[in-house]
Amino acid sequence: AEEVKFKAYCNKELDENEKSVYDKTELKKDLGTKIAQLQSLIEHLTQEIADASSQISTTEVEIKTASQSREAENKEFQSVVADQRATQAILNKALMKLKDFYHKNIGKAVLAQTSQTPPVQFNDYKNNAGSSPVIGLIEQIIGDSKVLEAETTAGETQAQADYEHLVKDGNLLIKDLQAAVASKMKAIAAADGDKAQATTDHSNTVGELESLAQTEADLHAECDFVLKNFDVRQKARLQEIESIQAAKGILSGAGR
Repeated sequence: AEEVKFKAYCNKELDENEKSVYDKTELKKDLGTKIAQLQSLIEHLTQEIADASSQISTTEVEIKTASQSREAENKEFQSVVADQRATQAILNKALMKLKDFYHKNIGKAVLAQTSQTPPVQFNDYKNNAGSSPVIGLIEQIIGDSKVLEAETTAGETQAQADYEHLVKDGNLLIKDLQAAVASKMKAIAAADGDKAQATTDHSNTVGELESLAQTEADLHAECDFVLKNFDVRQKARLQEIESIQAAKGILSGAGR
């Protein structure tokens, strides 16, 4: 009866050990997969942060370059407008004096002599009836100067609007990228924590498997002889019992 109980104990312990080994082996594989996935995630996020940081730097340089170009363009604009307004002011004064001179009929003959072709050609102009060609020429130059000023001003306005649009979009992009970097850094920190815990669990599981392997070895050392010879020993014991019972029967019959 003791041998039967011992066999049941061995089978029970070996079976539980086998199940535990299977469960821990599966857990070890799952933890290994989890660690690899977390490491891949960390590397992916790290690369995305590097890309975003590079894009932030590039955008900052673009904004700085655009600011420098805008400053130079604005200086050029201010210079052109100042020159054109100075030109207009000077020519308007000259024009007023010439008109006054002409209208007073003081120098009609002198002014008429100035109708030859000027050394520098300007846009064609229409000579008003009864007016001096010189006056018409000056009026045309003033008109051209005003057109140039207007075109330059329009160009400056558009350039400034484009610049402000670029800066606004660039700053929004930088803000979004910085928020993404901050979010990804938090995700990396969380993944690092999960990976550290999974690594600890993996190490503990390996230790448990080693302990289970030792327990299995001890059980086999304790149980193998009984388990391998149990049937033979039980058969022999049964035969022994049957022989004793047969002998008792013979002895009982002889005593009658």
